[in-house]
Amino acid sequence: MRPTTTPTATPAADISPGLTRLLAVSAGLIVANLYYAQTLVGPISLATGLSLHAAGLVVTLTQVGYALGLLFIVPLGDLLENRRLVFCALLGTAAALLAAAFSSNAWLFLAAALGIGLGSVAAQVLVPFAAHLSREETRGQAVGKVVSGLLLGIMLARPAASLVADVAGWHAVFGGAAAIILVLAFVLRSRLPQRAPTQALSYRKLIASLWTLLAGTPLLRRRAAYHAGLFGAFSLFWTVTPLMLEGPRVHLSQTGIAIFALVGMAGAIASPVAGRLADAGHTLPATAAALVLGVAGFALPLYQPASRELAIGVLAVASIVLDMAVAANLVLGQRAIFSLGADVRSRLNGIYFALFFGGGALGSALGAWVFAQYGWNAALLVGMAFPAAALLYWLGELPGRGSVLGKTV
Repeated sequence: MRPTTTPTATPAADISPGLTRLLAVSAGLIVANLYYAQTLVGPISLATGLSLHAAGLVVTLTQVGYALGLLFIVPLGDLLENRRLVFCALLGTAAALLAAAFSSNAWLFLAAALGIGLGSVAAQVLVPFAAHLSREETRGQAVGKVVSGLLLGIMLARPAASLVADVAGWHAVFGGAAAIILVLAFVLRSRLPQRAPTQALSYRKLIASLWTLLAGTPLLRRRAAYHAGLFGAFSLFWTVTPLMLEGPRVHLSQTGIAIFALVGMAGAIASPVAGRLADAGHTLPATAAALVLGVAGFALPLYQPASRELAIGVLAVASIVLDMAVAANLVLGQRAIFSLGADVRSRLNGIYFALFFGGGALGSALGAWVFAQYGWNAALLVGMAFPAAALLYWLGELPGRGSVLGKTV
């Protein structure tokens, strides 16, 4: 008689390093589209006949498009086959970038800017994609690596746009981006595995469920509040710092400011570290550390040495510290909300990003106004208040951690 053996479960396959790198690079290239115009507002306005008072629409409409996409396109990742959704979104993004490159009037460019924002939410379909393809015990690390690529895209976009525009003009920035995104669309279509969600909801019910998820998910609201504080500080910093650097005290050129912006890239190293901490169950203390770093990023520049070179060095260190805080907390937040269930990941991610982008918009607008009215130190104090308020909110987690989170994540 043959002995009977008990079959052992085969562990689920984990995401491969090559696919993780592809998702990270792709997320960075896609999200960079949101930031190219920020350093090119002047030449774009001049070329398209946009008035000085309306020049802010060049950036604002891209952000509006992105916010709309987060709420009305990203949730489709819970309903439609993900690879096809990403491919179609990137084709639309490439078309919008091409329209921007050939724009000769303000209305065409502004419509293209709105389209660029809408299509670029494909990056926020890729991040949950990485979570779906990862095992539970390594999910934080995979998400952290993809978010590192996304943040590098944000940090590189502005200096890259400035340098390319100096050599070939602003049209070349958008034309080159269109070519990159078009190639990327076909690469992802050939390399990504298919993922077809099992949801049977209609689109109307899918969108209606966003409010239900927000109202019924305390963890989502808490993580969004934490990152709204940090992203508001981040947006404020990168709005007012270039103004200070080009001012009479430091007087950096546009190329110098571009080089300064590259220094902040070092902060992206915090993403995979935060992912490992989250996988090990240390989300709560790691969140506190990120928020404290956010406060420190604004406390450091309050020290203003007489030496111009030393002042720039202190500000560079502050930018790295702040970028580390944002990178780490973004991963911690996504790792936490992705633990709530595969069927709602895209919707949770869309809500999460839409909420903290609101904090970013507030920080940017408030920072520019405070800097103009009251100066550099006042802007630093306002920036410090954003993560400080989030840290005070974090203290509420300590007495009843289980009741707030529902589980250790």
